[in-house]
Amino acid sequence: MRKFDVKKEFGVAIRSRRKQLGFSQEVLAERAGLHRTYVSDVERGSRNVSLENIKRLADALEVSVATLFQSQSAE
Repeated sequence: MRKFDVKKEFGVAIRSRRKQLGFSQEVLAERAGLHRTYVSDVERGSRNVSLENIKRLADALEVSVATLFQSQSAE
C-alpha cells in the first residue's frame, strides 16, 4: 500500500495546473505574491505550505482550493 504524501501530491497538482495555463514558476510566483524558489519548493513537495499560501496559489491558478486537492486524489 502506497503511503499518501500530501505535500508531494499538492505539489504535483500545482505543477500540473501551472503547466496547463502555460505559466512559468516565476509567473505563478508573481501572480501569487510569493518568491519563485518558494513555488519550486512547493512543487517538489518539500515545503509545508500554509493555508494562506494555498489560497494565494489557488487564486493565481484560477481554481478553488478544493480543486487543487481533488485533482490528484481522483486519479
